[in-house]
Amino acid sequence: MSKADAVAAVLWVGVSFYAVFGGADFGAGFWALIAGGGERGRRPRELIDYAIGPVWEANHVWLIFILVVLWTAFATAFGSIFSTLFIPLSLAVLGIVLRGSGFAFQHTARSRVDRHRAERVFGFSSLLTPFFMGSVVGAVASGRVPVGNAAGDPVSSWLNPLSLLIGALFVATSAYLAAVFLVTDAHRTDSPDLERYFTRRAVVAGLVTGVLAAASIVALREDARLVYDGLLDEGLPLVVLSLLCATGVLILLRRGTRRGTRALAVGAFVAMIWGWGAAQYPYLLPETLTIADGAAVSAALTSVLIVFAVAVVLVLPSIVLLFTLTQRSLIEEGERPEPLGGAGP
Repeated sequence: MSKADAVAAVLWVGVSFYAVFGGADFGAGFWALIAGGGERGRRPRELIDYAIGPVWEANHVWLIFILVVLWTAFATAFGSIFSTLFIPLSLAVLGIVLRGSGFAFQHTARSRVDRHRAERVFGFSSLLTPFFMGSVVGAVASGRVPVGNAAGDPVSSWLNPLSLLIGALFVATSAYLAAVFLVTDAHRTDSPDLERYFTRRAVVAGLVTGVLAAASIVALREDARLVYDGLLDEGLPLVVLSLLCATGVLILLRRGTRRGTRALAVGAFVAMIWGWGAAQYPYLLPETLTIADGAAVSAALTSVLIVFAVAVVLVLPSIVLLFTLTQRSLIEEGERPEPLGGAGP
């Protein structure tokens, strides 16, 4: 493995972490948005606030990591992507800003009306960001981002069927991950009604995700042949692994078992991400810019690898500790849902 390939793998590690934890975070906002008003939606939103409150800001560490590595190690790809796709990327950033504001203000608003508005901002922006991030992935995969400063069309590059379909897939996957995670969080708070509530939604979201994933692969055949062929060749074992993990989650949930569902859901998502990477390899921008051609000088790549090693030693244990304490209910932010029996919502 060359030094440039090693840095590309480091970049993909960051993408995987952000896709899983950031995706589940965005998906929680989706469920908060459609939970309903009044008493019907109160308890699901209480669980969502309780589950993501201590960790939601930590997820952006991975986004910053991705941007810094891409900019430092693969500046040509960074410039090409951000100049051509500035519209969807700006909308994704807007979603992140509005989402953070909505989440903060919904806990500090004094009136019910203002709180409701903040909840809506939080929910809608949780759809906005993953959708436009997915459209960016579709644009890159389809080869609509040429090398150069603003060399691609700023509208048609991402406003096309493949990009829109992958944007919808990102939203569905986020909702699926969040629902699976929230099943365990409901069990942690001794809320069997919410455990059943999110189990049903995890199954539905999983099926919708599967349909959208299949449709995306079909669309890739017509619009991104390089990636399509790669998924059926180098990436095929990982695609199969993703399918098996996703099927395992649905089987366990249908049997009323939550143990192992989180690991399998994460495995399904990460396997698909790495399958995509294997399918697109060795290109940063399909058929126009390879990893080797787009890489920075050797000294810059070495610096990135050294910083990554330091981060593994210093930063990663801190994040692991944060999530461990949260899952053991040793760090709580927000009101814990009161246990409630019966049929529930």
